[in-house]
Amino acid sequence: MQKLSIRDLDLTDKRVLIRVDFNVPLAKDTGEGVRILDDTRIRETVPTIEYALRRKAKVILCSHLGRPKGQRVPAMSLRPVVDRLRKLLDHVLGEDENVGFAPDCVGQVTEELVANLEPGQTLLLENLRFHAGEEANDPAFARQLAGLCDLYVNDAFGSAHRAHASTEGITHFMKQSAAGLLMESELKHLGKALTEPDKPFVAIIGGAKVSDKIGVIESLIEKADAILIGGGMAYTFLRAKGQQTGKSLVEEDKIEVARAALEAAQARGVRFLLPVDHCLADRFDARAKTTLFAGEGPFPAELMALDIGPQTVALFAAEIADAQTILWNGPMGVFEFPAFAIGTNAIAKAVAKNEDATTIVGGGDSVSAIQKSGYADKITHISTGGGASLEFLEGKQLPGVEALTDKPEAANKREK
Repeated sequence: MQKLSIRDLDLTDKRVLIRVDFNVPLAKDTGEGVRILDDTRIRETVPTIEYALRRKAKVILCSHLGRPKGQRVPAMSLRPVVDRLRKLLDHVLGEDENVGFAPDCVGQVTEELVANLEPGQTLLLENLRFHAGEEANDPAFARQLAGLCDLYVNDAFGSAHRAHASTEGITHFMKQSAAGLLMESELKHLGKALTEPDKPFVAIIGGAKVSDKIGVIESLIEKADAILIGGGMAYTFLRAKGQQTGKSLVEEDKIEVARAALEAAQARGVRFLLPVDHCLADRFDARAKTTLFAGEGPFPAELMALDIGPQTVALFAAEIADAQTILWNGPMGVFEFPAFAIGTNAIAKAVAKNEDATTIVGGGDSVSAIQKSGYADKITHISTGGGASLEFLEGKQLPGVEALTDKPEAANKREK
């Protein structure tokens, strides 16, 4: 961590604006208004909020929710988050927490609410994206946000790849900008996987499209000992090897890209493992008829692969069992349908069973699989970043990270 951490700041009696990621899924609940379907993103940032409150900071939280495109959209209000946050803070702090809500993220009313905050109190601001200036990274809007606080902390790793007013612009008006505990953990674990992973290093990459993750795969070929490919993208790679894959998802324009990745892995001695058996179906449907197919021959022309088979699970599990660092991003099949979630769930179990390895899981479906499997507490680090983690693993600089204040030793290195 070459950036300032919240641990490096004197928070006492300071107004601390913490950029969090409360972009949680909401649903209308008959008779009860709106309910939160998954509070993972709220829970993951509680340690940072707790840290600040215990040091008697005046905590101001800001986040986006959905894509209101600069308009005030009541259905995308952050108001439903307040009650859940209060309960979570009550649990860790052991007392009734005062969590207020500002009807806007800037303006006179918000400024008055901030001015009335006492040390140890929390105020959640309304959706940042109700203002077009947020996504436009408008300096005037960023200056308004900066005017609310003495210190700025970014704990929203999932938004760190976006140069928005609350992630990048605000730092130009702050003397000190630091990483929160969640941001710090993300950078520590993902950074170690990229720079100095314990060996053997096994990467498991799934999902639908090669085009979404080819940058990550190319980066990992330079670092991993083995790369295990599942999900729809596997069939573009199999086509690149000459196998006919029926009606399976294939990106025709990425076959040459896949072939080049296979050749690069071979040249570097990286084990690049593709599925050796497949759960095939006659259509993309939860109730589709299924059959197992193994071998390198052509798939039945009318069938498509929707999950990896048991031989592939065993092949991948053997690699996972010997690893010292495991990075997993993306499902092995059509995880939304229970009949085709078997491979993903089996990989979740295999990853969790290797308790000697540093295990990092990212991506919505792989995180969901780990949580549903009951093994989440056995994973070293569960990443909250989707696009941000992919860009980080590609080796790209993240604007929301680069904008944070360097630690003195890091600043000295840059000057030299």
